Amino acid sequence: MDLESEALSDLCGLPTEPPEMRLTCDKCQRPKIVCYCGSIPNPPLSPKSRIILLQHPAEEKRCLRTAPMLQLGLAEGKCLVYKGKRFPGLHDDLINVLEASNTLLLFPSPQAVDISHITPNKNYNIVIIDGTWPQAKAIYTSSPILHKIKQIKLLNTCTSNYIIRTQPADGCLSTLETGAQCLALLEENQSFNEKLLEPLKMMCQFQLENGAVSHQSKEFLIKNNSYPKLIGKRLNKVLKNAERLKN
Repeated sequence: MDLESEALSDLCGLPTEPPEMRLTCDKCQRPKIVCYCGSIPNPPLSPKSRIILLQHPAEEKRCLRTAPMLQLGLAEGKCLVYKGKRFPGLHDDLINVLEASNTLLLFPSPQAVDISHITPNKNYNIVIIDGTWPQAKAIYTSSPILHKIKQIKLLNTCTSNYIIRTQPADGCLSTLETGAQCLALLEENQSFNEKLLEPLKMMCQFQLENGAVSHQSKEFLIKNNSYPKLIGKRLNKVLKNAERLKN
């Protein structure tokens, strides 16, 4: 049999029907077998403040994202997502939000104020940059309007509940955890933190039961001489920044 005939023979063996796709949940867009909607607050929580996520486009490609959990756990209009690499960019309606006097930007700059020093129980716009630290820093640098916003920082001493993902440093949190903690502190109500984290805990538990392993942070692995790679400049900067925030 010549090569052309062999190739045609192989093609004839291919199935005529497309492969069966896994059914997905209409709400969380996850495969139904790993749907976490049963753990989403019902009804959705309605804080005085609202979360504004400035999301790097690369975040959409991540299969285990936590931003959708935050959106689904909060009432309509309480978690707004804007995508881009610089802001306001194409989002004309975002300009008024970013220029409002009640807007706070969560960003660990030298001038950032500890969130615990912010007057609670007011209607704030809490702006969070959703992306890796290099992506967040690039968005901040390329968006001058963000430099004018009052900046806050979250001094976290807890370990992330996102235990199936390796965090760069101890105290680093997922987008969901960051938003939940900000709301809990500004609303003076820890139930925001507890209820919003349930989907994340459910997802992680399912993954662990099906072969995933619990991860320590890169900082923990480095301190215990267990990190399998050389420490690059980027990771070294992240670790130094995390250490600075702790002190």
